[in-house]
Formats: sequence, C-alpha cells, structure tokens
Amino acid sequence: MISNAPKFVVPLLGGLTILLGQISGCERSVPRPGVKEVQVPYSSIKPSVTINIGGTADWVLVTGNAVWVASSKPYDIVRIDPATNKIVARVSISDEACSGLAFGFDSVWVPICGSKPALVRIDATKNTIRAVLPIAPAGEEGGIAASDDSVWMVTDKRGTLVRVDPSTNSVRDRIHIPPGSFNPVFSDGTVWITGVEMDVLTAMDAASGKVLASIPVGSKPRFLTAGAGSIWTLNQGDGSVSRVDEKSRKLMATIQAGIPGAGGDIGYGADSVWLTVFDVPLTRVQPTTNRVVKQWVGKGGDSLRFGFDSLWITDYKKGLLSRIPIEELR
Repeated sequence: MISNAPKFVVPLLGGLTILLGQISGCERSVPRPGVKEVQVPYSSIKPSVTINIGGTADWVLVTGNAVWVASSKPYDIVRIDPATNKIVARVSISDEACSGLAFGFDSVWVPICGSKPALVRIDATKNTIRAVLPIAPAGEEGGIAASDDSVWMVTDKRGTLVRVDPSTNSVRDRIHIPPGSFNPVFSDGTVWITGVEMDVLTAMDAASGKVLASIPVGSKPRFLTAGAGSIWTLNQGDGSVSRVDEKSRKLMATIQAGIPGAGGDIGYGADSVWLTVFDVPLTRVQPTTNRVVKQWVGKGGDSLRFGFDSLWITDYKKGLLSRIPIEELR
C-alpha cells in the first residue's frame, strides 16, 4: 500500500489492481532467469507420447491405474490408461477445475470455480459423477488433499480448512489455520498447508485436527509436495524452493531455482523434485545436494506428476499432456 500517494493516484492504482487481478497467471510476463549454468532447451526432450486434452490442460493426478488431467473447452476431467496412453473416459463438469485434483476412497475429488463453485466427487471405477458437494474452494490456484479418513480443502481466505467425511459427503470439522493459506498435501499422518500471504508452511495432525506448527519458508509459498522425508514448497514470490523436514518440522534448505510468478507446479518422483512454470517448463532438484541439477527452458509446462516410470507434464496453453520416460531426463 502507498500511504503517501496523492489522492488523484488512488483511483488509478485501484483500476490497475483490478486489471491485474483479471489477468490470469498464464498471461503475465514474469522474468524467470532460472539457473543458467544448468539450462538446456526443453525441445531436446522426446516424450513417448503427447495427448490432446482440450483447450487447456491442467492439474495432473496419478493413481494406481490411471492418469487424470483437467481440461477446458470442454470442461472435463480426462482419464488416461497408462498401459495404452489412450483417453478412456471424459467426465463432464459444470465449470473449471480450479484448485487441483485428489484421489481417495475410490474417487477423484475436483474443486470447481465459476458461478456455482462446488466440490465434485467422481467415481473412479464408473467414471461418473457420484456427488456434487456444496463446498466451495477458496479460489483459483488452491488445492485439495485426501488422508486416511478425510478430504481436506481450504474454503476461504480467512484460513478455514474443512474436513470432509467421505462416508457422508459432508463437512465433519472446520479448522482455523493462518489466513491466506490455500494448498494442502497429506503425508505420514500430517496435513501440510502453504500460507502464501504469510510465507509459512503449517503442519496439522490429521487425526486430531490440531495445528502443530507454522514454519516460516520462502516468499509466497503456493504448491507443495512430499518426498525424501521432507515437504517441498514452490515459492512464487522469488522462485525458490523451501525444504522442510517432516519429523523436526524445521526449514532445512532454501534452493534458488529462479522461477518466480503465478502458476506452476511441483512434484516428487525418481528420487528428484520436479518443478514447472511457463518459459521454464521443467526443473530438476536433487535432494541429496539440495541443488538444481538441470533446467529445461522453452514453451510449455504448468502442471506435472510422476508415475509409471514417467513424468506427466502439461502444456497448459496448447491443451496437451506429454509422457516423458525417466530415462529421457537422466
């Protein structure tokens, strides 16, 4: 806030704020220098297959026997058989899947935004909508997670984390966490939630709902993943990655990746942490050294997951999903 600005500047700033708020993360031009000494062209990667998902492709989810991804034009949740690399089902939803995908209780859970925001439950056996819950996500670029007995999602900017009982499709509990927290992940009995507005990572006991700690991390932590005994956050403010030890709940490392700005994703697989943003579609972090060991630059990227000995990565703008065998990335 500019407290000493002349009065005639205030309307201009307000209008500019509104305009920026209307520009999606994929349209913003953010300098992303990356780590130049380890950069190679993204075009040097040869996917085993590239699948046309829709007008856009976002939010990759890997389950035991399928890969799921959200599309627009049309608004679908698309199921891919990794054995054949073919689309085997499209489940139509009413609006954009805006806050991730989660799997649990034989279901894919899909927060949707739009005129009627809700939480959609898809039967992963029948590939049909099982329920539409009147529970709205806090907004775009949020997330959702499933634990052993519940589904977790933040529903407002005040920091209300709801616990959904899958046996009744209703809210079982509401837990207060730091305001401006949006993205949860479940790992080893703990739900971890990034606080993008307060630069913290909050740990909550999944059994009791008790908040255990809020750990200061990098600037504007958003997306996160679990792996190598740690929680890893992609920090949109400065493009760094924070590593927090799951047992001690202490910050272990801050890794400079040079990829700030909205959007992006982070995942774990093949003993590596993988990052994606526009213009730097893929970055590999080695947990044994806490260093960026390779970075691919070019067009593409925005969401990813590892599974079936492959990295599955979207080209959001072109509506594509590529499968990259791990051998191609070593």
